Amino acid sequence: MLRTEHFYWFLGALLLYAGWCNLRQRRFAHAAFWGVLAALFGAGDAVLRATEAGNALPSQLAGCGVIALGLLATRMRREHIAEAPEAQRRASAQRLGHKLFVPALLIPLLTVLVVMFGGDLAIGGAPLFGDGSLTLIGLSIAGLVSAVVALAMIRGAPLTAAAEGRRLLDAMGWAALLPLVLATLGGVFAASGVGEAIAAIVSSLIPADQRLAVVLAYGLGMVLFTVIMGNAFAAFPVMTAGVGLPLLIQQHGADPAILGAIGMLTGYCGTLMTPMAANFNLVPAALLELDDPNAVIRAQFPTAIPLLLVNLVLMYWLAFSF
Repeated sequence: MLRTEHFYWFLGALLLYAGWCNLRQRRFAHAAFWGVLAALFGAGDAVLRATEAGNALPSQLAGCGVIALGLLATRMRREHIAEAPEAQRRASAQRLGHKLFVPALLIPLLTVLVVMFGGDLAIGGAPLFGDGSLTLIGLSIAGLVSAVVALAMIRGAPLTAAAEGRRLLDAMGWAALLPLVLATLGGVFAASGVGEAIAAIVSSLIPADQRLAVVLAYGLGMVLFTVIMGNAFAAFPVMTAGVGLPLLIQQHGADPAILGAIGMLTGYCGTLMTPMAANFNLVPAALLELDDPNAVIRAQFPTAIPLLLVNLVLMYWLAFSF
């Protein structure tokens, strides 16, 4: 039976490999960072079980590990990691052509298939997938299958995937954790009542009976929280719980599906404009070794602003028309 923690263990092993490679190159801060992170991923399930059993020590140690990651991040420096010669990479790209997209396209396809049909799969009467998110399990399986397909296409050794993964991790550095941490922060904000506090602030600052004012507060709030958190998925529960649900849906009768879809897209406008969205905006600059780390953001601004205005107009027009 496949469970989510099996893939966390695999990810922990890859992180441990990245730490070992850095240790051999005497990059001690990088080695310690990936090593601590590998321990957190590998021991996460054990920490959860111990906490549920009333033993607080493992969770406290995990908290110390998170603090250690923050301290180690200040010591990490982006350095050029050797890769295949340019002539070899160009020759490989010309040989493979559009087949290069096959592994990338397999990931969403296999993920959707697992989500749709994985719950019905069984071996000897036992479910193939255990408790946990089928989406996460499907994404993990899809990633592994896509890696195998990519290795078969380039006729590479199995260790090639781990070596390239390590090179990508070191190119990103601590920023590789930002999406994970910021998404978690959104859940913490929602659980701690930040949404209700925002609703109270919005109601005191704007006329809540004016539909246009509330739409602007919701849309611009999605952008602002996304800029702060770097992740529209983290901003969505906060702004929807605080403004979207009580003021737009319940008070003004907005269509939940339309409001949610356009609201999320509005949050993505903030993604285009913030360095906190490291996987979208900092990683490409790091991989391309651009002199300006914010070059991607500067290029996206002319798209983000008009798209934001169009989304606000569509939200006001469509969410109340059906």
